Amino acid sequence: MAAIPTTIPPPIGEAPARPRRRRRERTTVAGLRRSLQRHWTLYLLMVVPLIWFVVFKYIPMSNAVLAFKDYNVIQGIWGSPWIGWQNFEVFFHNPVFWTLVKNTFVLSVYTVAASFPLAIVLALALNEIRTGFFKKTVQMVTYAPYFISTVVVVSMTILVLSPRLGIVNEGLGLFGVPAVDFLGNPDYFRHIYVWSDVWQTTGYSAVIYLAALSGIDPALHESAKIDGASRLQRIRHVDLPGIMPTAVIILVLAVGNIMAIGFEKAFLLQNPLNLSKSEIIATYVYKTGLLNADFSMATAIGLFNSVINLVLLFGVNTIAKRITGNGLWS
Repeated sequence: MAAIPTTIPPPIGEAPARPRRRRRERTTVAGLRRSLQRHWTLYLLMVVPLIWFVVFKYIPMSNAVLAFKDYNVIQGIWGSPWIGWQNFEVFFHNPVFWTLVKNTFVLSVYTVAASFPLAIVLALALNEIRTGFFKKTVQMVTYAPYFISTVVVVSMTILVLSPRLGIVNEGLGLFGVPAVDFLGNPDYFRHIYVWSDVWQTTGYSAVIYLAALSGIDPALHESAKIDGASRLQRIRHVDLPGIMPTAVIILVLAVGNIMAIGFEKAFLLQNPLNLSKSEIIATYVYKTGLLNADFSMATAIGLFNSVINLVLLFGVNTIAKRITGNGLWS
């Protein structure tokens, strides 16, 4: 008698799984080889940026091990004794821990909430302007502050809000209002920080949305006009959906950096009087690492901050992708 086969053959017209996988891998490798041969100049241009990222971004990540060690200058990073999570425990039990987290989080959320919608509103308004000279003038006036350095912006802010010579207090004095020490009052710090940042960055952010608006098909506006849609209705139903993918990506990136708010402006606007609201994680890391020479603790705080940002980035990206269908990797 003939032996009965012990394996079940695949259905008719269906190839075995392993050869199909090998065929797919072979096709991918062949496609990559053809792409390299055809676009080798573009890949060559990518070499320098990749080297820069590896040297200045990825290799320094290995030094994050300093957060788990008691750093000694003589022994070096890798020779210093291992102490595990001790630096993190000390930071978490520090009385200023929750104050730092709160100040950083509130200041960052306030900045995103104020700057994100204003940039969209400015871009939509500029997109509706038909007078070329006025449109270019507004763009120049709103875009120019982006090129002013943070040090100069802070110096201008201090001069404008000075209790004795500031323009704001001079104007208040005309109405009999006594001079106000804006930079010495902690309650004013966040407003000064955020709205000076809005003034400096809104014009630059609007340019990105203007580029997205220019990619919208004009036929959609023509169809909306034929249907009797007003200008506001066309903005709502044509322009806003057209820039939504760009807006979602910018919002996800902004929220992903919500705990990494800029150090320079906060440190320069900081003084002993407003320290209760102006002390954030970035300024505390600077004082701990460079001024107090506690490099292990500063690295631990910075690593904690980076992990929080990474979690927020992935979380917000997941939520945005489920709600809008757009994300960083969609």
